[in-house]
Amino acid sequence: MRKLASIVLFLVITLNSFGQKKNSPLPISHLTGDFYVYKTFHDYNGTLISANAMYLVTDKGVVLFDAPWDETQFQPLLDSIKAKHNKEVIMLFATHSHDDRAGGFDFYRKKGIKTYSIKLTDDILKKENKPRAEFIIPNDKFSTVGQHTFEVYYPGKGHAPDNIVVWFNKEKVLYGACFIKSADAQDLGYLGDSDVKEWKKSIGRVKAKFKNPKYIIPGHEDWTNTESLNHTLKLVDEYLAQKSSVKK
Repeated sequence: MRKLASIVLFLVITLNSFGQKKNSPLPISHLTGDFYVYKTFHDYNGTLISANAMYLVTDKGVVLFDAPWDETQFQPLLDSIKAKHNKEVIMLFATHSHDDRAGGFDFYRKKGIKTYSIKLTDDILKKENKPRAEFIIPNDKFSTVGQHTFEVYYPGKGHAPDNIVVWFNKEKVLYGACFIKSADAQDLGYLGDSDVKEWKKSIGRVKAKFKNPKYIIPGHEDWTNTESLNHTLKLVDEYLAQKSSVKK
């Protein structure tokens, strides 16, 4: 009898765990203060990859930094934010033109949410005949929404020719998206649009401009380790060294 009870308990726990994973494709984690990191998942070449994005809760409404990679989560994200904070999403900033960042422009714009990108991103989306942002912002711009002020900054080419980062000086939050690799990343990942030589210079500009971040959010995988920017530089240096040795 005891053995049967143990088996039943095991099955209940297993099924419950499975149900939570299956029905929770949009995990949202509190970062600090009014900042939240959310993950979505996408099948990339047969492997399920997570993508990190962030949102900020302000007195005026919620600001999204990058859209979900999984388009089936476009509306659930809005619903989750409304249920959690009783606020509407009012703005979306995309950090570059790839689908895991700017893929939600059309959907959110139709919802009446203001969408933003820099001109480099807009030029790429226009060339690729993809939905574009409603508003174009300068490469280095301060914005104030409600009680929060942040800086959108283009450091130069890196993961993509148009990648930007977002800096919140008061809270020392650096949202790097795909410009920054996770601290546990083994390589630089997708390099189809990358300029690795320039990436090294661009990292230097970010490190010089935004001192002592307390939180650094990379574009994929684990975001809890603040060594991610230094680790990205290490990966870039290793890649360049390998390329250099091959040429010799």
